[in-house]
Amino acid sequence: MVANALVQTRIDATVKEEAATVLAAMGLTVSDAVRLMLTRVAHDKALPFELLAPDEQTLAAVKEARETASISKGKRALQ
Repeated sequence: MVANALVQTRIDATVKEEAATVLAAMGLTVSDAVRLMLTRVAHDKALPFELLAPDEQTLAAVKEARETASISKGKRALQ
């Protein structure tokens, strides 16, 4: 399968750095980890981890992500 689609997302820099450090110890890059997760989601039709009740920080992050996505969609519509 040819990898020809680009996935971009915004995330807190500290979270990215911490995750990159953990993943590097496993021999993976952040891109590798995202690719693995999306491949599992497509194959299994489910997330490869259990979702728990979100805390306030998680709820705020989800809200921010949705607002950012909404703004991006609006900008594309204007182009």
